[in-house]
Amino acid sequence: MTVSSEQLPGTGTERGAPVRGVRRIAAALYGYSFFEEFVLLYPVYALLFSDTGLGLWQISSLFALWSLANVLFEVPSGVWADMVSRKRLLQLGPLLTGTGFALWVLFPSYWAFALGFVLWGAGGAFGSGALEALVYEELDRVGAADRYARLMGRARAAGLVAVMAATALAGPAFAGGGYLLVGAASVATCVLTSAFATALPEHRRAKAAAPAQLNAADTLAEAEAEAEEKAEAESEEKAEAGWAATLRAGVFEARHDKAVRFAVLLVPAVTGVWGALDEYTPLLVRDTGVAPGTEPQLLLLIWAGATAGGLLAGPAQRLGARGLAALLAVSAVALGVGSALGTPAAIALVALAFGGFQLGQVLVDARLQDSITGDSRATVTSLAGVGTEAVTLSVFGLYAVFGTAAGHGTAFALLALPYLAAAAALSRRGRRRQ
Repeated sequence: MTVSSEQLPGTGTERGAPVRGVRRIAAALYGYSFFEEFVLLYPVYALLFSDTGLGLWQISSLFALWSLANVLFEVPSGVWADMVSRKRLLQLGPLLTGTGFALWVLFPSYWAFALGFVLWGAGGAFGSGALEALVYEELDRVGAADRYARLMGRARAAGLVAVMAATALAGPAFAGGGYLLVGAASVATCVLTSAFATALPEHRRAKAAAPAQLNAADTLAEAEAEAEEKAEAESEEKAEAGWAATLRAGVFEARHDKAVRFAVLLVPAVTGVWGALDEYTPLLVRDTGVAPGTEPQLLLLIWAGATAGGLLAGPAQRLGARGLAALLAVSAVALGVGSALGTPAAIALVALAFGGFQLGQVLVDARLQDSITGDSRATVTSLAGVGTEAVTLSVFGLYAVFGTAAGHGTAFALLALPYLAAAAALSRRGRRRQ
């Protein structure tokens, strides 16, 4: 149950306290999201593998190992986040990733790359589920859960801006200092990401100081201190309850609560396909016959579309099931037509589609967080994350088949079809509710 952001019931705490709380969460979240993606190694690490002497099958095996590590660590890390501390996992995850990057540039070899991908997969899994759960519950604590979609949309946009900035800076950095400089800069950004995680507040909802229990003489600092003490007590109680009990609670809610179950299935359906297709956009752009050297401009257009979609999450968060279904359907048609036309101008339709999918991703994540009522929020969110990784792996396989047989444009068009199925399911759900 959320409370008004105008005044916390029974406390006399006016609007200023919730506003300060939201600003603190937002500042740390935006910084975390930006530096998590501001990695100069991203545009050049495939070149590093190739220059080290790895063949195509070895590079492909590294990517498969990375995906497998994400799947293996996803749910255990979500349970750990619910048992111990989501903030600790958010602090630790980027440091594991940074350690992997350091291994790559200091000891370039297949096994160093493999270990680095395992560490990167673990680090990514530590943040998946934990970040969404922490942000949602902290916003709910200050009576601002309705701002979750807006903040997460802006955070996604900040991450995309960071990717574009890193891509622009990677070339000059590589020219000036090679892989060592690019790697050192990437490790530094991982450390900064961990530092922003440290700035995130954490008060566990179940044991946090309830606003109604505070009297007018209590200060915000005293309330937060009491909440932190109770949060530590809750962590100890959950540790005693055990890892298995926390996992069972999350799985039970995901299976037996209809709203949660639908949201857990919807998140991978919306997120997994376009997230995988993003890896192939350079190949799609090249196949349009664009002049050599201008591919980055069209890729920038696609990323700009996705960024705009994230920024629209706030105004669009009131979309119902049928509105979200229409968004996915329009985006699917735009992707299918834009990729099938195979012209540089048609990439604008692909950018429009990616904007719609990014917006849809934020909105279905918000629906999932709104539907969870138990204490295993990070566990339930991680279950959706496992589904997303499974869909992503499936798309990689299907794309290899479609792309080899019919070309990149056809592969993109065919893989837009699952969004029409998701739109149909949402539309039916909306009619049943009416």
